[in-house]
Amino acid sequence: MAGGRRQAPPRDEVLAAAMEMIAERGLEKLTMAALGREVGMSSGHLLYYFHSKDELLLRTLEWSEGRLGGERGRLLTRTASARERLDAYVDLYVPEGHRDPHWTLWMEVWNRSQNADDDARDRQAAIEGAWHRDLVALLAEGVSHGEFRTIDPDRFAARLRALLDGFSIHVAIGLRGTDRAQVLRHVREFLDDSLLADS
Repeated sequence: MAGGRRQAPPRDEVLAAAMEMIAERGLEKLTMAALGREVGMSSGHLLYYFHSKDELLLRTLEWSEGRLGGERGRLLTRTASARERLDAYVDLYVPEGHRDPHWTLWMEVWNRSQNADDDARDRQAAIEGAWHRDLVALLAEGVSHGEFRTIDPDRFAARLRALLDGFSIHVAIGLRGTDRAQVLRHVREFLDDSLLADS
């Protein structure tokens, strides 16, 4: 309305705009002032809602993870073999390529977590825990159906996720000689060698 005060956009809209800015311009360009211009709010208004850039980044990550969690749930509950669903999990986990916005954000939040308070650390652990629990359940299902050899699903999941994290960081930072297709081949070979049931 003409001359009226513009209502603040919904929080999801702000978080979506933050993620889009990371994707299009890089994390270094995401400032409170720039995000405020993008969504029509002052940087002071954004600080009122988020208190700090650290909190904005963590909330944006939680929002992005919520969307990924929904996609992961759909992939893991579809009708397919445990191995096919495990490959889908890996595909979703590994970055799309250099400067993948989700992984760019993840690495920044990890880096800032050295000085994070207990609440922020608990929230990060909750994100990690969701990925871990889904993987453990999928591995346990594959073992129970005889598709995977007998393993401890929790221990195997911890090791597999460490492998995925290492490879994913290489892809996200654009380390030469480590592209997404190469990483997916490495992981699938590892799974073939260590997980498939003996015939």
